Amino acid sequence: MHLQDRPFEFCKITHHANVTQCLGSIGGHAWYLGVAKPSIVVTSSDEISNSKKVVKSSCAGGHYYVPPVVEDVRVFRISGNKFVKLHRGTWHAGPLFKGDTMDFYNLELSNTNWSSGYQWMIVKLEFLVLPTV
Repeated sequence: MHLQDRPFEFCKITHHANVTQCLGSIGGHAWYLGVAKPSIVVTSSDEISNSKKVVKSSCAGGHYYVPPVVEDVRVFRISGNKFVKLHRGTWHAGPLFKGDTMDFYNLELSNTNWSSGYQWMIVKLEFLVLPTV
């Protein structure tokens, strides 16, 4: 996948409720990925604290989840010839990188983001990724 203009900031984060996803840069260049732990509510008996809001996905066959808060998101710098596997339901934003363009391996189903069988949801979060020197 060839990406352009992915600055060190993002305001949206997504998850795939039914599938995993793997990412890696072609050429081993450094890049960044924002992540938060999966928060899919599997059954109605799951205990959710009063401070967390359970949301139902608007996708067909919608699932329930707890949106992440900014404090739950961590950004990782990935360099070299590494491949990252995102578990089912892992919230993620990126890849982000320095420079104009970068190429990535992206292993997921061809219809992961669009098929009613593989739900996803966007939650708006705003913060800035500041890379270390």
